[in-house]
Amino acid sequence: MLSPFFYGLTIGFSLILAIGAQNAFVLKQGLKNQYVFWVCLICALSDSALIYLGVTGFSTVISQYPYVTVLAKYFGAIFLLWYGFISFRTAFQDKSILTPSDVEESSFIKVIGVCLAFTWLNPHVYLDTLVLMGSISTQFTGNEFEFTLGAILASWLFFFALGYGSRLLRPVFENPKAWDILEFIIGVVMWGIAITLLMKKV
Repeated sequence: MLSPFFYGLTIGFSLILAIGAQNAFVLKQGLKNQYVFWVCLICALSDSALIYLGVTGFSTVISQYPYVTVLAKYFGAIFLLWYGFISFRTAFQDKSILTPSDVEESSFIKVIGVCLAFTWLNPHVYLDTLVLMGSISTQFTGNEFEFTLGAILASWLFFFALGYGSRLLRPVFENPKAWDILEFIIGVVMWGIAITLLMKKV
């Protein structure tokens, strides 16, 4: 049987590995080599805070005030539809991009704002961290700290590995067509998640 720490680590990885809007954004910033550290830090810190709140019982507050997740659902869907549109538009524009370093750099404030939106306007994040992690942690009464630490470590390892590991794919993106394909895939992911959110009862 796994210890509470490794159980938390395993659950943390299993929840975060699925491709989603936030992961796609981190990957893209890693490929562009723009504010990678700050993007990874914000994602990891946000996950850590939400996991901690879930384990310490904040999930009960969410259950008493379900409108919080309902608001996140609609605002999140609107944001994902907008970002998906931007990705599709970028994919079909004529560009002369040769390397990731040539990509037009977005402002620090804009990147951080988008990163925060991907994290905090996603109802799935609340369900995974506050509700699911909070529920699972009840199995480890007296060892919640170890479980929480393992789950938090999974987030830190994953986001920084994704952000900085994406540089291994940069030779592929010396071909401008690769950027078009990436933008198109990101657009599909964003719109797919947005549609799923709108169809799902929260």
